[in-house]
Amino acid sequence: MSIKGALIDLSGTLHVEDEPTPNAVEALKRLRDSGVLVKFVTNTTKDSKATLHERLCRIGFQLDASEIYSSLSAAVSYVENERLNPYYILSEDARQDFPPEDTRRYKDSVVIGLAPKAFNYEQLNEAFNVLLENKNHKLIAVHQGKYYKRAEGLALGPGCFVKGLEFATGRTAKVIGKPNPYFFEGALAGRDPASCVMIGDDANDDIVGAMSMGMQGILVKTGKYLPDVKPSPPPTALLENFAEAVDWIIQKNQS
Repeated sequence: MSIKGALIDLSGTLHVEDEPTPNAVEALKRLRDSGVLVKFVTNTTKDSKATLHERLCRIGFQLDASEIYSSLSAAVSYVENERLNPYYILSEDARQDFPPEDTRRYKDSVVIGLAPKAFNYEQLNEAFNVLLENKNHKLIAVHQGKYYKRAEGLALGPGCFVKGLEFATGRTAKVIGKPNPYFFEGALAGRDPASCVMIGDDANDDIVGAMSMGMQGILVKTGKYLPDVKPSPPPTALLENFAEAVDWIIQKNQS
């Protein structure tokens, strides 16, 4: 089956902070020109969708904000659908995507994402007490990544803080972002997984998560790729970068 849609990871795959990966800007244009529909999917929880869109446009990519589907997007939908009034451990920018706090209601849940400035005893202890108030209060992890890529190297992700709250409260977090089916179902939006490919730098969250949904998976050797991490099943293709992934897709569709 030819590839009709591509889910493209952002940080580490399309760019690292304010630098596109090699030839990525031109490669994205070629992928669009080939007729493949694209959606940008990310576990980034530090930046709002508006901030992500502004950064990508500033460094040369052409896209619409509606093409970005983040774990924040999925978490916002979850909070709204469940009519929750959470205590948030998020960056100030990411918090803008969520509904305002309803001061007339008690906090009935905790939403936690990547928020380096909020990972302190006072705020984690507040979250701990919100969860202890009622056994039905939910712990919602926007994602629980172990680490992510910054310009100066790998940096600690929110996963250890999610696990700490699970350990202290005896709760199991509802994890929203990649590699969970809830995330990929939202990103696919009804499209046949067999006709789609995921391009990413995370062996587990990107590749294993997507392939478990029936998609093909292209693992790229940029960002937080580590050669010693071997996904199971192995990726459909292991390539140097996003530009090579685009070449692979175009050649596959022409064969």
